[in-house]
Order: sequence, then C-alpha cells, then structure tokens
Amino acid sequence: MIIRNYNSNDLEALTALMADLGYPTNTASMEHRMKLIQSNPTNVTFVAEVQGNVVGMIGVREVYYYEEDGTAAQISALVTKQEHQGKGIGKALVRYVESWALEKGIQVLTLTSGIKEERVKAHEFYKAIGFEITGYRFVKKL
Repeated sequence: MIIRNYNSNDLEALTALMADLGYPTNTASMEHRMKLIQSNPTNVTFVAEVQGNVVGMIGVREVYYYEEDGTAAQISALVTKQEHQGKGIGKALVRYVESWALEKGIQVLTLTSGIKEERVKAHEFYKAIGFEITGYRFVKKL
C-alpha cells in the first residue's frame, strides 16, 4: 500500500469513495469541492493506493485554537472502499496523518462523526486506535 497526496487523477476514485462514506455525489461536484479544498493551504488530502487503485482517503485540516496556543489536526473525512475495509487501510491513513501532524509540531488529532446507526462500526474503529469521546457536536442548518 502507498499513501500519497491526492492529485486530480484521483477524482473519479474520490467521487466513488464519497458514496462508500454515505455521501454520494457526482464527479463535477467533487471536482468543484476539491478545487476549493486544495486552494486552502490548511487543508490536505491523502489517498491510499493498492496495486495502482485508490482504495481510501483521509482529508485533514490544520485548525488554530481560540482557547490556547497551538493547532490541532482535524480529520474531516476518512473512508476506505467497502471491499477493502478491515485490511488496515484506515488505520494506516490515520497513522500517516499522525506522523504528518507531528512533523508540523501538532500534538492533537480530532474528528467528528455523526450519531447514526451506520456509524457505530466507525466509532468502534476510532476508539480502537486511541481516540476518546470528549464532547458533542451541535449543528444548526441555516
């Protein structure tokens, strides 16, 4: 397995991965999103490749604290193709981001995940690799 930076040749694979994450989209919409994401220097997207095929991705952003000095790395998307789940790809992507963050002097890795029945397996995965539940996420659609 190779973990590397996303590039525009990965667009169709990334579009398919969004469906596996539970957010189906089309290539044009994903291309627009990725252009915006890539234009922000605090965002980075890494992909996992097996035998030349993209089978996972992790999107992360560096966020600055209001409450204290420093930054955190916030995972905003993490997905492995369904047929490749359970093979260590998600864990490898998280470990890769941990190393990336530490190289930047970032000491905290965060993520949010919805409270849905289909996310229970993901929540168990997060706990198994060392994440702790520390709060709630509140959302208000405007």
